Amino acid sequence: MNKATRKKYEDQGRRAERLAALWLRLKAYRILERRLKTPFGEIDIITTKGSILAIVEVKQRPTLALAKEALHRADLGRIEEAAHYYQAHRPKLAHKDIRYDAVYVGRGLKLKHEKDAWREC
Repeated sequence: MNKATRKKYEDQGRRAERLAALWLRLKAYRILERRLKTPFGEIDIITTKGSILAIVEVKQRPTLALAKEALHRADLGRIEEAAHYYQAHRPKLAHKDIRYDAVYVGRGLKLKHEKDAWREC
């Protein structure tokens, strides 16, 4: 993949993450972090709502179905480790229950929020 193509995909991913964060805010989620880097990997969005600490993976593809298929089991363990690292370093969040969500973004500003998209590996 050349530099221009890579930049195009990165820009599309950032746009999808911005849309997902806005949509979650409209659904009364409080955004704590976006694009958080940890020693274990990156978390797209971290939100809270009530007693839940939602770790959100954003996937963007031409259709919502293809976006959902892009959520690979191989990536989930890394996201879980990053989530536990994040929570362990924030005592005020220690009482929150972690939930793993996904937001799928398709063409035409189609979004779908899947709560509890996966369970711990």
